[in-house]
Amino acid sequence: MTNLLTRDTDDNGITTLTLNEPDQRNSLSMAMLDALSEALTDIAADDNTRVVVLGAAGSVFCAGHNLKEIRDQLGSHEFQLALFDKCSKVMQQVVTLPKPVIARVAGVATAAGCQLVASCDLAVAADSARFATPGVNIGLFCSTPMVALSRNVSRKHAMEMLLTGEMISATRAEQIGLVNRVVDESLLDETVYAMARTIAGKSGHTLKIGKGAFYQQLEMPLTEAYDYTAKIMADNLQADDAREGICAFLDKRKPEWKDC
Repeated sequence: MTNLLTRDTDDNGITTLTLNEPDQRNSLSMAMLDALSEALTDIAADDNTRVVVLGAAGSVFCAGHNLKEIRDQLGSHEFQLALFDKCSKVMQQVVTLPKPVIARVAGVATAAGCQLVASCDLAVAADSARFATPGVNIGLFCSTPMVALSRNVSRKHAMEMLLTGEMISATRAEQIGLVNRVVDESLLDETVYAMARTIAGKSGHTLKIGKGAFYQQLEMPLTEAYDYTAKIMADNLQADDAREGICAFLDKRKPEWKDC
């Protein structure tokens, strides 16, 4: 890992990734995106990781792209394409990662930082956290953050955030579905890691199947989604962990997962 991003895995298989450039408001510079991409690629194949917690150092979760970097490259359309393409691919890595990802949000999450929260499977926010897609305020519409945002909240709520650029509270973010829970900042870690431990106690193989199927069926028409998920469930029943889980439930004992 680089100094931009720290990584730690505990005995429960919970890997914490921490954006670690608070003096730059943990912005998604090209270097930070590269670090995230590398970490997610590695975690995808890491059998020791069962759940990922994505947090940030300092008082800002993530302020989006590094505008100083963008300003320095205003004359390079090639750089601009590369930057937004890299960011889009990192967000897709979060979605396709075969492990659940929980955003731990303290402070401000704006623009691509808000996009990062929306891309995670779950999100827990401190009551002091705030969210915005403020690109419209500087003449740069948050078009790529819009993709993740509009897949998490209703159309009109997404458009309100995108068109006004105004900051919303953590409570409002919970109301519209951008985050799962809002807690007192002093309880943030307790809440996040309790959730992570609960998930880490499940079959890793089952979580992988379920997460992948969830995002696949979202994009399908209703009949196609049911046909697809019926096959997924039938295939899932062939797994050792499904058979073990059913037997353990009927025998009234704790299952012993093999993650296969």
